[in-house]
Amino acid sequence: MDVRIRVAGGDDEVRETAELWGWLRGERGLTGLVRAEARPPAEGEMGGATDALVVALEAGGPVAVLAGSLTAWLRTRRANVAVKVEAEGRSVTVDAKNLRPEDVVPMLREVLGDGDAGDGDA
Repeated sequence: MDVRIRVAGGDDEVRETAELWGWLRGERGLTGLVRAEARPPAEGEMGGATDALVVALEAGGPVAVLAGSLTAWLRTRRANVAVKVEAEGRSVTVDAKNLRPEDVVPMLREVLGDGDAGDGDA
C-alpha cells in the first residue's frame, strides 16, 4: 500500500518536504520504502516540485517506525507545520502545534486500515 505524506504550512513547503524526505530516508526501518512524488510542472516551470512523499508499506509494515519518525521530525519544526497522511481514501493530519506523540500511532493505524475509517486531526 502506498502512503502519501504531504507537508503543509511553514515558510517554504517545498523545502519542508525535502527536509522530511531526507529525514525519512535516513530512518533505518524505512530504507528503500520512501520516494518523492512530483506534481506536473506549472506553466513556465522547467519541472514540477515535489508534491508528496510516498512510503510503500505492506500489511503489518513499519507503522510504528513511520509514526515515530514523523513525530520526531514534527518536534523539530515550527508550530505552523503539519503533515497529512493519506492511504486508501482515508487521511489524518498531524500538526506540530498540537502534537501528542501517543496519538500518532493509533491515528496512522486508522488511516492504514487497522482501525475504523475516517479522518482525524492531532
